Amino acid sequence: MSDATEAQTSETDEQPAAAPLPESNETLEDEELANLVTAEEYLMRKDVQLLEYEKQMFLDLVHADGLLVAAKGLSYERVLLHILKVYSDAGNLLLVINSSDWEEQYYKSKLDAKYVHEVANTATERERVYLEGGIQFISTRILVVDLLKQRIPIELITGIIVLRAHSIIESCQEAFALRLYRQRNKTGFIKAFSSSPEAFTIGYSHIERTMRNLFVKQLYIWPRFHATVRAALHPWQAQTIELHVPLSERVSSIQTHILDIMNFLVREIKRINRTVDMEAVTVENCVTKKFHKILQAQLDCIWHQLNSQTKLIVADLKILRSLMISTMYHDAVSSYALIKRYRSTEYAISNSGWTLMDAAEQIFVLSKQRVYNGQNEFEPEPCPKWQALSELLTQDIPGDMSRRRGAGHLDPPKVLILCQDARACYQLKQYLTQGSARYLLQQALRHEVLVGKLSDEFAKQSQGAAMAEPAAKADGVKLEPNTAAAAPPAAAPPALDELSQLLSETDAEAQLQQQLFEESYMLTMTQAAPSDPDPNASIFEIIPELEQFDVSAALAAHRQPCICLQTFKTEREGSMALEHMLEQLQPHYVIMYNTNVTAIRQLEVFEARRRLPPDDRMKIYFLIHARTVEEQSYLTSLRREKSAFELIIETKSKMVIPEYQDGKTDEAFVLYKSYEDEEPTNAQTRQGAATGVALASARITPKIIVDMREFRSDLPCLIHRRGLEVVPVTITIGDYILTPEMCVERKSISDLIGSLNSGRLYNQCVQMQRYYAKPILLIEFDQNRPFHLQGKFMLSQQTTATNADIMQKLQLLTLHFPRLRLIWSPSPYATAQLFEELKLGKEQPDAQVAAALGSDEAGPAPGEQLQYNNAIHDFLLRLPGVHTRNVHGLMRKGGSLRQLLQLSQTELAELLQSQESGKLLWDILHVAHLPEKDEVAGSSALLAASKQFGSGSHNRFRKAASEARRGRR
Repeated sequence: MSDATEAQTSETDEQPAAAPLPESNETLEDEELANLVTAEEYLMRKDVQLLEYEKQMFLDLVHADGLLVAAKGLSYERVLLHILKVYSDAGNLLLVINSSDWEEQYYKSKLDAKYVHEVANTATERERVYLEGGIQFISTRILVVDLLKQRIPIELITGIIVLRAHSIIESCQEAFALRLYRQRNKTGFIKAFSSSPEAFTIGYSHIERTMRNLFVKQLYIWPRFHATVRAALHPWQAQTIELHVPLSERVSSIQTHILDIMNFLVREIKRINRTVDMEAVTVENCVTKKFHKILQAQLDCIWHQLNSQTKLIVADLKILRSLMISTMYHDAVSSYALIKRYRSTEYAISNSGWTLMDAAEQIFVLSKQRVYNGQNEFEPEPCPKWQALSELLTQDIPGDMSRRRGAGHLDPPKVLILCQDARACYQLKQYLTQGSARYLLQQALRHEVLVGKLSDEFAKQSQGAAMAEPAAKADGVKLEPNTAAAAPPAAAPPALDELSQLLSETDAEAQLQQQLFEESYMLTMTQAAPSDPDPNASIFEIIPELEQFDVSAALAAHRQPCICLQTFKTEREGSMALEHMLEQLQPHYVIMYNTNVTAIRQLEVFEARRRLPPDDRMKIYFLIHARTVEEQSYLTSLRREKSAFELIIETKSKMVIPEYQDGKTDEAFVLYKSYEDEEPTNAQTRQGAATGVALASARITPKIIVDMREFRSDLPCLIHRRGLEVVPVTITIGDYILTPEMCVERKSISDLIGSLNSGRLYNQCVQMQRYYAKPILLIEFDQNRPFHLQGKFMLSQQTTATNADIMQKLQLLTLHFPRLRLIWSPSPYATAQLFEELKLGKEQPDAQVAAALGSDEAGPAPGEQLQYNNAIHDFLLRLPGVHTRNVHGLMRKGGSLRQLLQLSQTELAELLQSQESGKLLWDILHVAHLPEKDEVAGSSALLAASKQFGSGSHNRFRKAASEARRGRR
């Protein structure tokens, strides 16, 4: 209780942490009041270990709601953890949204378990858990539905914490939940966190729009160059040694040639597209890690306007970047295998032409020379950093440890090697345990690179490494990657558009890497015997305890020097994996095999927390290729972050924030669109009762029934933003019910293509037309994509037979369902406005009726055709002369099919109210038809067309129709 209310004493607007106690418990109440502390007093407790800048972050966010933007690596996680501890009480209900899985696991492991509640599966259980208070990490989709259905006591929510706040846009589910929360809770807090300052530079006034969506008025900026951060980290800096590793001549030449080709392609793409903004397409961006994100943000909205040559250049820039990465970071054999893949006739025909340049020929020749010597013997050159790493581990670090032992430090050395990805980790593990020669030979066999004859020197190295392999296995060392630390299997990737497929890794090699490579390995270094005749035998062995991911057990069992290989971040723990490893391992030495801004700052913060004397601090070695793409990429990431913070600081100095932006006052008109003051334009001319009825109907808030599954999209949020009431219901027919007669099935372009090909859309239209008088098919486009379906825009990118006849299938759909209306919407915003206009002056839908329609126990719904057998109704509509305007009269007066056969042509014409329709129906029932010559010719043409389009074009449509009819029987 004391922790729960200590921070709220300084927040005058926020509600108390718990309900007041009865007067009979005055003594207990006095004791609890005596335990109340302010936020400043809480920070003075011994169990609160925060750096100075973290304490200031804590005080800022406790005293006022706001958005905190921190630099990467400055770890606001501890600040948030203590905020959660402050509100850990049964009298509080605290919700944490937009958190990743590893963030949720990290905070749950650090908090008191009795105050952290798991999200229940059923609605009844969730209502009970909400009333118990405490802290809940909840998915936003579940939260939005519970808020709309009022399963959660909104007025009793203490506050909401939003993580990754840079992703909060006005149409997302998080903004929807915050709007619902702030509409009915004026005292609770909202605190938001973000560690991605670059994200706030994309788009116009991104930071202001994000703060408006979060309902906060304060912005807290914490860059690395903040004076408080510098004062906290500078006195405890670790000793850093930067080792500039020179590239080999061949690698340096390959890098130069790749940059030349990139420079040529960048100039070419700007020459072709003079009217298009190509500011983001630069050589500097092409070699950075976020190149694909930058390019996608720049070109996504204009992708349909670019010609084929531009699209080929974009694809080739991505390929050249992968070649650059492979040359710089991978071994010579793997790099040669990748480059050789692009020296084929098929690729030369399909690319933009870069393979015909002289620089490309030099790349192919030099990459082969890295693997084969002048006599065409297999002699691959090792990676430039391998030798430097071996010297550090076998000479520099042991020498430094001997000096430390002289000063009284007797612990065995612990070395942490940080790599950029799991592939680099695996490469170093194999190199240290097997030697370079054996590893390169294995890579040649894996990538099917022709080995041929080994050079004499390489043969000696590989034989020496091969002798070390059985010795390692005899000691019980497992060389297979551990499985306990492996990431869970990835879900099936969603359907991507052409640009996303172009820029993402989808080849089989990437999937193989995920299965083969691990993110952590632990080795131990054994001293070689002086009498050992083999100088190439490996002195590094794998510690098997890491298979259970238990670093402490590995350290306790082995008193030998310990070497840990770790990626900067893992899928299991995210960026907290490095901090967790540092706390467990407490390394004496850290080797940065690759550079990373976040990891460097995490090392700085870790050293500042320990507050050790200079001699006991970590020693950090940087292995970097100076004046190369690697160094440029690192400097670019620093420059980008610095310029992003400068822009945010400048924006904050000029920002105008309304008083009502936090939503705590009645002036927050952005929350509401009132229908009470709106009157029909003709209502002023009416008198008496007519005016009263019109005004009463105008005061009713329009209501739209939304299917539960639709809350994955942005549309429900935008509908609510326009002032319409959203009613979440599980319905089997349609996605949105606007009126008792109007049902809408929403389809995006990808959904539309899939539903038409599978026949599912046919069944959905059958159900909508059966139960609703005005069925609507809404085809919704992405607002960032072109609003075009035909021609050279959308479908021309998809040349397969299954997508070539989408328009024909849509035409068939409208022929089968005459009452079906198609609505084309350019974006969810336009859809929300359209729904509002369609509902003007219409009756409101009933949620219970909508939920019952289509279920087995549902009774007959309103509508004349539902009083008859649905199968007979559909059958009659397919007869010549029968259509939607005369089918009901025919079903009322025709009796049965037997009676229909007995009627004359005149009687049929009276039933159908048309002589022509009566003749058509009588002929089909009584006249035996033989195919004529033109009909035979037409049928053969249809057969030829079906072979051309494939068996699944229209047949799938007819198959779905027959299945639907069989299911109704």
